[in-house]
Amino acid sequence: MFQAEERHWWYLGMATITRALLNRHVHPSQRLNILDAGCGTGAAMTTYLADYGDVTGVDLYKEAVILSRKRNASRLARASILDLPLASASFDLVTSFDVLYERGVPDETRALREFFRVLLPGGYLLMRLPAYDWLRGQHDERVHTRRRYTKGLLKSLLEQSGFHIVHLSYANTLLFPLALAKRIGERISPLRSERSDLSVDRTNEIFRRILSWEAPFVSSFGLPYGLSVFAVARKIP
Repeated sequence: MFQAEERHWWYLGMATITRALLNRHVHPSQRLNILDAGCGTGAAMTTYLADYGDVTGVDLYKEAVILSRKRNASRLARASILDLPLASASFDLVTSFDVLYERGVPDETRALREFFRVLLPGGYLLMRLPAYDWLRGQHDERVHTRRRYTKGLLKSLLEQSGFHIVHLSYANTLLFPLALAKRIGERISPLRSERSDLSVDRTNEIFRRILSWEAPFVSSFGLPYGLSVFAVARKIP
């Protein structure tokens, strides 16, 4: 992931979509105090999120914190998102990209309540998660997927945690048929491949353009299905 995040089509396309969502729904008029909950190797917090404010990263894994420091991230804490070592009502924006689905997060409601706690009144949460449990594949095994989500499930979890839903949309819609064919192929012929879904090949730039093209649609009226689901939610004052 550390090697792929700066050049793989999926990460680059998702960054474009995330910017579109922030620009449309969060409306940053000044530099925000941002928490990236489950920051991984620090790519988001040190690139596009940094354009919107001062970013603090939290991750459970020592290796993630070390790699984030290699990207010159300085505001870091090694901690679980289930028990954030941060003051209540201290962030304007919490982001969490493909974190809650992991087996290491056995209770996503507890994590969402922690996000709610550390947000200032009026603050925003922006999340992305993998969509549809029936789309599980070999990559899910490698990244320790506990479950995948639908818009309805994510809406319910957010509302139970106190959030007001601002926007929900699927993403990675245009490439959905290719992913579906790949998953079906894995089930018909379940030979394990050593090739990761994060491999970069000559299709990389084409796929990046296709995914990035979805940004204005995801951020406005939303897309009806896709491989990922986005949510923008708010802590109402």
